[in-house]
Amino acid sequence: MINFKTNILLKDYSHYRIGGPARFFFEVSDIKDIKEVFKTFKKLFSENKDLKIFILGGGTNVLFSDEGFNGLVLKINFDFINLIDDYLIEAGAGVLMNNLVNYSQERSLSGLEWAAGLPGTLGGAIRGNAGAFGKEIKGSVYEVLSLEIKNPDNFVIRKNKDCEFNYRSSIFKTNDNEIILKAALSFTSADKELMKKEIEKNFSYRLEKQPLEYPNAGSVFKNVAIEKVPLDQRKLFAEVIKTDPFPVIPAAYLIHKAGLKGVCQGGAMISDKHSNFIVNIDNASSNDVIYLINLVKSEVLKQFDIKLEEEIQILS
Repeated sequence: MINFKTNILLKDYSHYRIGGPARFFFEVSDIKDIKEVFKTFKKLFSENKDLKIFILGGGTNVLFSDEGFNGLVLKINFDFINLIDDYLIEAGAGVLMNNLVNYSQERSLSGLEWAAGLPGTLGGAIRGNAGAFGKEIKGSVYEVLSLEIKNPDNFVIRKNKDCEFNYRSSIFKTNDNEIILKAALSFTSADKELMKKEIEKNFSYRLEKQPLEYPNAGSVFKNVAIEKVPLDQRKLFAEVIKTDPFPVIPAAYLIHKAGLKGVCQGGAMISDKHSNFIVNIDNASSNDVIYLINLVKSEVLKQFDIKLEEEIQILS
């Protein structure tokens, strides 16, 4: 029997600590229950076309509105990890990336060291093709099992090439009709101690460079592919171009050069430690954050003729 909770505050499930009530809320911990959740929702609310479904992982890359969400928020808690072959690990979509990094390191399986300290879940990382230090999750994905939301009798198995991975995107993000259930990831053999050093280095970098002392949703904007930068502007940024995993200009640098580091609105601030983070320093509202997002986009466009795209998801 599926019983949806009502009026659950989303701020309690958000790294931003921002968000009003979800009209309906359900946490699913067993893959075999997932079809029943969608069928029950469709049966109960088939007449109400305004009700939407949002799939929630770790809540690390989303900004919820203070007005709440008029629909069902489905939190995925598929939290299992299994070694299914010498170099293949199967994990549920709700597994925290840090736990997956530690699991693979303990077994001398290399491939996810770049994700050390990365918040959020495996499902969210695959959906947004998460990456850091020039690497992306697509480099490890072997196979993904998903379920069609509109047709919950239809399970889909996708090999890596079928996931249509792109920069901070995948087919699961672009068509928004599939919920990731689990994935198999491939690894290579490596020295456990060398892996440990790499993991510690990457984790320390995040602690040093990112404002993790404040509630945040990670990088707000995607880095900018060099081909999207006007030719007459490229020479201005030649020294900061980095590989991520292709040549990009860091959004943080553009925001900093636009003079926006440390700018506040209400309880939100463009971080003075890492300007691609907008942090909640004093009970910020969703409108505070959205104001700063729009300010950044406007100023970067005006000053450099460059359009920034959000990496975080804004849900209203």
